[in-house]
Amino acid sequence: MRKLDIFNHVYPAPFFDLFMKVAPAYKDIGKRMRNIPMLADLDVRFRVMDAFGDDYQQVFSLPTPPIEVFARSLERHLALDLARAANDGMAELVQRYPDRFPGFVAALPLSDPDAAARELHRAVGDLGARGFQLTSNIAGKPISAPEFLPLFEAMAEYDLPIWLHPYRGADFADYQTEDRSQFEIWWTFGWPYDTSAAMARLVFAGYFDRFPNLKIIAHHMGAMIPYFAGRVGPGWDQLGSRTSDIDYSAVLKSLAKRPLDYFKMFYADTALFGAYDATVCGLKFFGADHVLFASDAPFDPEKGPMYIRETIAIVDRLEISDDERERIYWRNAATLLKLG
Repeated sequence: MRKLDIFNHVYPAPFFDLFMKVAPAYKDIGKRMRNIPMLADLDVRFRVMDAFGDDYQQVFSLPTPPIEVFARSLERHLALDLARAANDGMAELVQRYPDRFPGFVAALPLSDPDAAARELHRAVGDLGARGFQLTSNIAGKPISAPEFLPLFEAMAEYDLPIWLHPYRGADFADYQTEDRSQFEIWWTFGWPYDTSAAMARLVFAGYFDRFPNLKIIAHHMGAMIPYFAGRVGPGWDQLGSRTSDIDYSAVLKSLAKRPLDYFKMFYADTALFGAYDATVCGLKFFGADHVLFASDAPFDPEKGPMYIRETIAIVDRLEISDDERERIYWRNAATLLKLG
């Protein structure tokens, strides 16, 4: 069966060369990225992909750290230069190897929203990007901030998805009395929280009412949302009951649906690092029509094949119909990304 891996990551050569030039010693998550050969070495990537047969394909995007984070200390134009290099490089890979890479996800210089909007239209309109990648906060700003609204409007008009990827660094402390997160808690628990918070901000800002055509893929099976369905459902049906200084009941009245129903409008992927029960939970919440196959390669302990192998094993053993399995593996993605 065809397997269309829609959330995995690559460093295209033009971007990687510029990245190493302007931020060669970026710390924390940057340290990890520089030590995974598959990100930048196509020969390694092809060997990993070949192990899963001719029917395994990838739609890739840049890994973290986001351009706007490590480019904060650089000249302003470099963020756009990096995004353009990434998109040109990914588009070239798609053009050269269409049987392996049927599409790519655009990178944007989100520190400059106007430049980001221009690059989005270039990437989708000229280069054929299937959408763009948005991190769960934009250098500390909420993704629902007004300056980013045109990007959501554009994607609703294109009828193409946004890939929502978590990101926060060690500078997001675990406690108010500290200035840094400990034990990589910022990644293990911080990233799912950040994704969930970003999803909630879009829901309560009314984005799905304003843009009924909006499609967002929430990485890692929608983060915390499926497991906390009781809090998201009956809990948020009582929005405002715990707050004294703001009348949140007015927010509920402004929405056309229950909060829970909006969260079910997100799409989710299977990149759960080999967690079967979590996959079952997420699939039950989002439904087979809103779940897409993804591995998050190459960030496993083997630096490439393990998450692909484990995720395939999980999808293959799910107690679902063959039609549902086919939808998860590739049909949902082909429809959503208009791949044919």
